[in-house]
Amino acid sequence: MRFYTKQHKASGGIDRHARSMYVCILNQDGEILLHRQMKTSPEMFLKAIAPSREDLVVAVECLFTWYWLADLCAHDGMPCVLGHALSMPAIHGGQAKNDKIDSQKMAVLLRGGLLPQAYVYPADRRATRDLLR
Repeated sequence: MRFYTKQHKASGGIDRHARSMYVCILNQDGEILLHRQMKTSPEMFLKAIAPSREDLVVAVECLFTWYWLADLCAHDGMPCVLGHALSMPAIHGGQAKNDKIDSQKMAVLLRGGLLPQAYVYPADRRATRDLLR
């Protein structure tokens, strides 16, 4: 299993759904800079992370519609880590589970170098991947 171990000034965890997402951003000391729910849109996401944008890395779970977020981050030169969906529950465990908790757990795992990483397919190869699935 591969883990993302690079250090950044801020680490973000995003729990995404089709219409909404919960975003949590932590600084290097583990203090919460942003922790809120918002509509799933590139404009709202970029506006929300603007104060923490310098040297920010974000993590999103590898489920459903992560493509636009990975492409947006790649376009803006921001690292986007795709969390391996099957490995993350085994790592952060816990009885309580909701979007707010999950986004913070992803940010904490990313900050600590313990987020299990999945492969981010390049945009030009995703159609073939989706067809084969």
